Amino acid sequence: MNLRKSFIAIILLVFVFNGRTQIVYEHVSNKNIYDFIDELANLKIIELNSVVKPYSREYIANKLEGARGSTDEMNKRQQEELAFYLNAFRAEIDSLPDYPQKINIFKKTDNLTFAWNPLGLFYKDKLFTFSLEPIWGIEYFYNENEGMYHSWGGLKATAYVGKHWGFYASLRDNSETIKISDPEYFTQRGGGGNYKGSSSGGVDYEEMRGGIVYSWKWGSFGLIKDHVNWGNNYHGTNIFNDRPPSIAQITLRMKPAKWFELNYFHGWLVSMVVDSNASYYYMRDNTLQYRETYRPKYLAANMLTFTPWKRLNISIGNSIVYSDMNPHPAYFIPFMFYKAIDHMINSGIDNQNSQMFFDVSSRQIKHLHLYGTFFIDEFKKSRIYTSDEHNFWSMKLGVKESGLLVDNLSVTFEYTMSMPITYQHYVPTLTFASNYFNFGHYLRDNSQEFYLAAEYKLIRGLHFKAAYTFAQHGDDFDYADGAHEAVRTPFLENITWQNQELSLSARWEFISNSYLYLEYIYSDVSGDEEQVKKYTPEYFRGVHNTISAGFNLGF
Repeated sequence: MNLRKSFIAIILLVFVFNGRTQIVYEHVSNKNIYDFIDELANLKIIELNSVVKPYSREYIANKLEGARGSTDEMNKRQQEELAFYLNAFRAEIDSLPDYPQKINIFKKTDNLTFAWNPLGLFYKDKLFTFSLEPIWGIEYFYNENEGMYHSWGGLKATAYVGKHWGFYASLRDNSETIKISDPEYFTQRGGGGNYKGSSSGGVDYEEMRGGIVYSWKWGSFGLIKDHVNWGNNYHGTNIFNDRPPSIAQITLRMKPAKWFELNYFHGWLVSMVVDSNASYYYMRDNTLQYRETYRPKYLAANMLTFTPWKRLNISIGNSIVYSDMNPHPAYFIPFMFYKAIDHMINSGIDNQNSQMFFDVSSRQIKHLHLYGTFFIDEFKKSRIYTSDEHNFWSMKLGVKESGLLVDNLSVTFEYTMSMPITYQHYVPTLTFASNYFNFGHYLRDNSQEFYLAAEYKLIRGLHFKAAYTFAQHGDDFDYADGAHEAVRTPFLENITWQNQELSLSARWEFISNSYLYLEYIYSDVSGDEEQVKKYTPEYFRGVHNTISAGFNLGF
């Protein structure tokens, strides 16, 4: 059976499942709702598998609904948060969000509900639910250098049809007066794969997300273009982070039992490697033109989560980046160990690039979330028994306390370390990246980070946060030329880049999906001059006191 027939068979198969459920995804940029769901889980009010994000809006709504019966375990601020988000997710529950009459034109009959306000256009009847919402925002920075800003604007649409279908689309046009987003930079800021110069002297880039998802009671199947965020974290995951531009992907989620969940995707990446054989010349306006095309590049990944005891999630998964071939049917099997398949398909020749990862998350102690992730890029048993050699891996350990010591106060600590060569590959089309953006930890290989944060939620929607980050990066090694040397080089033998950062911020969600925020950052970026230039935007090099403020409407 060829790939097209297999794909059609999967689509036909999902139609046999019953149960009303519809899915569109809530982007991870909407930090307050993700934080509130996490807080409810840490207080043991709900159960949560937080290893795979983004969550669907239906999943979030179900968690909010599940917390309704536990309001006696919440303080006043948490009760107000719950009421606020239950209203924001009413389209996934029973009706449309109910905003104050001053900003809302509202019509309701027995068969339909219609609303229009500055936040968008909303419609719901027995078959069809639809929303069209504006996206707009600006973030302004000022430090010893000069002022600069990042602005964006666009539209977002979501729709549910019948009992099983979900559709969504989001388009954002971004502009930076000074380029502070780039694949090389050691920052958690996402970026675009289509940078172009702007009239301000900075850069513009676009981001388009969306998809179509069919879902049933215990699973979903979708064709989407979105970001991937795998691995428990509060300050940057070390499995799949959402810095790269969104990727087109086929997704599958199945939860056939309370103790087991499977998440899978097969993605189409952008290699940025020109295929000279497929590139060609053509004529335009009597001038010879050369059209370049990129070599194809794909990524398949799965995550299997087991829950042996309530609120203890143990996840194991693997992935493979492959190229120089058509999409292979074996990598569309969602529960396979892809490295073994690669050894069979490419027997006797150079293999593809495979990875393994583990994640443990425990919320068994009320108020505490304990978690750890382990990412293996390359592993050889012989290195375990050789004292002066190491494998290529990354580790993250963390703990978050929610309301244990002081009501409405949370404290988070994370430590991340990544050995030399981790996340690298010597074949340009097999790198763990898309559009040059690495999927791994934002500091990449031969690095470590200590992160400490305290967040206080004064009233509903208003969060104050203080955070300290100490990040270090060591010597760079080119896998193609220096892998053997790097295997024997001690972790962080030389510190070539370092950042100490203290931030104080306030964030207020005044209406659902709409924020005002203010932040002060003291940063000290130091190290080898060439490394600092390579990994840090000029705007933030050296010692700076930066004030930023912003506003956004939608994501």
